[in-house]
Amino acid sequence: MKNIELKFLNKRTNYNIFLIFLMLMLGITNNSCVNTEKCIVYKPVIDGNWWEITSQPDLGEYSSERQQPVDFGIWQAEDGTFQLWSCIRRTNAGGRTRLFYCWEGKNITDTAWQPKGIAMEADTTLGEAKSGLQAPFVLKDNGKYLMFYGDWNRICLAESDDGKTFTRVLNKKNNPSLFSGSLSNTRDPMVLKIDDTYYCYYCGHMGVNDKKDHPKTAIFCKTSTDLRTWSKEYVVSRGGIAQKLTDWYGGDSECPFVVKYKDRYILFRNQVYGENSVNTQYCSKNPLDFGDNHDDYFTGFLKCAAPEIINVNGQYYIVALKPGLDGMMAAKLKFVEVEL
Repeated sequence: MKNIELKFLNKRTNYNIFLIFLMLMLGITNNSCVNTEKCIVYKPVIDGNWWEITSQPDLGEYSSERQQPVDFGIWQAEDGTFQLWSCIRRTNAGGRTRLFYCWEGKNITDTAWQPKGIAMEADTTLGEAKSGLQAPFVLKDNGKYLMFYGDWNRICLAESDDGKTFTRVLNKKNNPSLFSGSLSNTRDPMVLKIDDTYYCYYCGHMGVNDKKDHPKTAIFCKTSTDLRTWSKEYVVSRGGIAQKLTDWYGGDSECPFVVKYKDRYILFRNQVYGENSVNTQYCSKNPLDFGDNHDDYFTGFLKCAAPEIINVNGQYYIVALKPGLDGMMAAKLKFVEVEL
């Protein structure tokens, strides 16, 4: 993920918000509702105040005044504690400057989670880019904790029995790669299991900006039933209003996160980090279609960055980057039914 200093948003954000509001008022969202008496979609809403859960970590020899905790994963380990692993970028680790750092909380509502130290670094002997680890995501499945992460070019896999100590899962080529995407910097995996099929969402962008007015990045998905053989690449979200919300050509389709809520799927798609954070949401009946260069499934946006959603005892929580990019914050989340 690239940090975007969007000074232009000060001039343009109000216009973009107006466009979004106009789209909703005119009812031009959610194409799945055409020719029906009514259409029900679910809009995520922050339910209360945010609280801080992590702060800037001490990386020892890798510490840098420019370091930033960014894309992360959050899950509940076997012992009931909550684990948060973040990609820390702009460190003094060399290479792509990234590594994973861990915090632990006893309760999701706790503040000041305990820092546990550096959790994982890239292994160049396995083909991972030096200091190129990105965006860990953990899914508990059949008694195993599966960690999907990016190594700068590929989506990779590690596993754990306790949800704390992870070991890379090596393929027949003796590396942890599951697949790479069609565009550059395949990253930000998020996996949703529907019945017996794994849906792995991820993103990538064009290696070179051709300066033309068309989508240069997208959220993709591949599916698998065994985590070894993967389907073709589906474009699940690209272009639309979100493309206009950032000035970095590779930044409007980052950090995908999909939540199944009732009979719908809600996609969180990120555009901007920092003080001017922007994240756009879509609601669809089809987990492989949230709009390719259109906004038919658009429902709204949140002022937060790189959110992860976790359900604890029936209550949804949203965890996101703090505006200063110096840690994470959390809040309760609810899904509001909206009739279009």
